[in-house]
Amino acid sequence: MNLPKIALGTWSWGTGMAGGDQVFGNNLGEKELQSVFDRAMENGLNLWDTAAVYGMGSSERVLGSFVKATKNPVILSTKFTPQIAGNEADPVVSMCEGSLERLGVDVIDIYWIHNPSDVERWTPYLALLVKSGKIKSVGVSNHNLAQIKRAEEILSQEGVHISAVQNHYSLLYRSSEEAGILDYCKENNITFFAYMVLEQGALGGKYDEDHLMPVESQRGQTYNPILPKISGLIGALREMADSHNVAPAQIAVAWAIAKGTTPIIGVTKPEQVDDAVKATNVVLTGEEVTRLETLAKASGVDTRGAWEMPMVSKN
Repeated sequence: MNLPKIALGTWSWGTGMAGGDQVFGNNLGEKELQSVFDRAMENGLNLWDTAAVYGMGSSERVLGSFVKATKNPVILSTKFTPQIAGNEADPVVSMCEGSLERLGVDVIDIYWIHNPSDVERWTPYLALLVKSGKIKSVGVSNHNLAQIKRAEEILSQEGVHISAVQNHYSLLYRSSEEAGILDYCKENNITFFAYMVLEQGALGGKYDEDHLMPVESQRGQTYNPILPKISGLIGALREMADSHNVAPAQIAVAWAIAKGTTPIIGVTKPEQVDDAVKATNVVLTGEEVTRLETLAKASGVDTRGAWEMPMVSKN
C-alpha cells in the first residue's frame, strides 16, 4: 500500500460521546469540514484515520459523506474498540460492518485493534476479517512490543500479518522507540503511525510559560505545568522553524517523519492541511534531530497518557 507521509486524523469531527464536542470543544459537521477534506485530497493527502468510538460513529459518518461523493482514491483507517464491543456472536465483525456502512465503502484499508484489552480474545477476529475481504490489512494500537509480537503470532497462524502499529510518539514521549518497537517495525516492514506528535499543541510553538493554554481546559491542566520545563525545546523549534521558513509545529512533524514514522495530524481547518503539506517538505539535518532530542530529554518530561501502559518496563 502506497501511503502519503502524513495521515490526517478525524477524532474531532462530529459530535457525541467521545466525540469532537465533548473532547475538543468543537461542533464540526459536513458543512464545516467539506473544505478540509477537499484541500487534503487536492494535495495528495488521502489517508484518513478515524474510529467507531469517535462520537460513537459520528466521525465516521462525516468522513463517509465525503468519501461517497469523491471519485478520487481514499485510504481509510478505522478501529475496533474493545470497550464498546457488543454481545453479538462476533462483535468485531459487527463493529467493522457498522464502520463500513458509515464510511460508505465495501472494504477498509487498515483496521485496528484500538488497545490491547485482551490480545488473545480479539486478535483472531482480525484474521477472519482479512479473509472475508472486509479489510485489507491489520493494525494494532497502544500495544507494547510483547503484545505486538503475540498479536503477530496469532495472526500469522492464519497467514495474516500486522501491517501497522499506532502509538503515542513525540519528542516528549519516545517510549515506543526506547522499547524497540520502531526497530521491530522497520525490520518487519510495518508502518509505524505516530499520534500526539504535537502533544495537543504543546510543541506547536504557540504556547510557552508566558502564553498558557486555556487554564480550565483538560489539555491546559495537563500541559501548562510542563511548559516552563520545555522552554529550551520550544525555543529550538521556533529557531529551526525560522531557518526552514515554516511554523514550529511543522518542525515537530518533520522530526517524526525523519524518524521513519507516519504522523497522524488532526485537521479541522484547510490551513492546517496546508501546514501538513509544508511539513512533508521539511528535511531536517542529523544535527537538528539530535539537538531537538537532547533538549527534549533534558526537560525530564513524561507525557504518557492515563490510558497508556508503559512501553518500557522499569525494573
